[in-house]
Amino acid sequence: MANGEAILEARGLVIKFNLRGRALTAIRGASLDLYEGETLAIVGESGSGKSVLTKSLIGMLDRNGWVDSGSAMFEGRDLARIKDERDWLGVRGKKISMVFQDPMTALNPLLTIGAQIREVFELHHGLSGKKADYAVIEMLERVGIDNPEERRRQYPHEFSGGMRQRVVIAIAVACKPRILICDEPTTALDVTIQAQILGLIKALQRDLSFTTVYITHDLGVVANVADRVAVMYAGRIVETGLAEEVFYDSRHPYTWALLSSLPQLGVKGKPLYSISGTPPNLFNEIRGDAFAPRNPKALKVDFVAEPPEFAVSPTHRASTWLLDPRAPRIEPPPAILAMRAKLGGSSTGAAGGRL
Repeated sequence: MANGEAILEARGLVIKFNLRGRALTAIRGASLDLYEGETLAIVGESGSGKSVLTKSLIGMLDRNGWVDSGSAMFEGRDLARIKDERDWLGVRGKKISMVFQDPMTALNPLLTIGAQIREVFELHHGLSGKKADYAVIEMLERVGIDNPEERRRQYPHEFSGGMRQRVVIAIAVACKPRILICDEPTTALDVTIQAQILGLIKALQRDLSFTTVYITHDLGVVANVADRVAVMYAGRIVETGLAEEVFYDSRHPYTWALLSSLPQLGVKGKPLYSISGTPPNLFNEIRGDAFAPRNPKALKVDFVAEPPEFAVSPTHRASTWLLDPRAPRIEPPPAILAMRAKLGGSSTGAAGGRL
């Protein structure tokens, strides 16, 4: 996948917010490539910066937030430099679209479902009258809404949670965007409906040929849908790789901690693993590796200098001093070793040497 064409290249993005007269650095030099036709999952704890990073790509940061430095190149244009709302209208929805977490707040309760989908066709495709009505009906059918002729005249409160999410997806893909960002699209849904929604997005991606970005903390969702995974912590992307590489050959201690927290890896009669401590205060300057205070395997250098990004393979990179040739050999947690054993024991563990 990484050998394909990168349609979006983010480099060194720094995003800040003004809160009560103080600057909070929510994104601290994040870099990311997005490739044509892939499904990328961005994972991390709440507050790690997943939503902020992706909202900056469609000009939807809160009014007190701004891109302080860095770039995000898309179709020859730096999205980080766009300031005018009129310029964003040529990108948001038409080129890059988003499915939000809560469909009830994403939909206008005072407008019918059909009117909200129709608005997209009128604004971006110039359709009106019967042509717009037919386009709405066709889109409702495409996302699996029965009786679309009747349903388009109903209001959001007349739909179930799963059906509302299908409507939100219909609005997002009506313009046939190149990139679809899905921000926790199944969080408020039960397990059965979750699977249906994930299957729908996958089918639409195949039919409409867009690239998908999932924002999630649910590693079960990641395992089912992602081609590649980017792990975020405290406003930085600390590890990226193919899904198999991140699940079975992860190298960053934070990725180890996330995977060890999976309920499926728990042992009967023993407490589930949890990550100790709390994320850093992003009002303050972070020195060294942001995860070091919560990492029982942290090296002395982790508290002094921020680790650079090391290449594990052509498709797998991680920002951890454990990959430095001078680092001591440190074995991953037992849960990670167990996952590697399931794969067949082909992974080699952490780097050797001294630091």
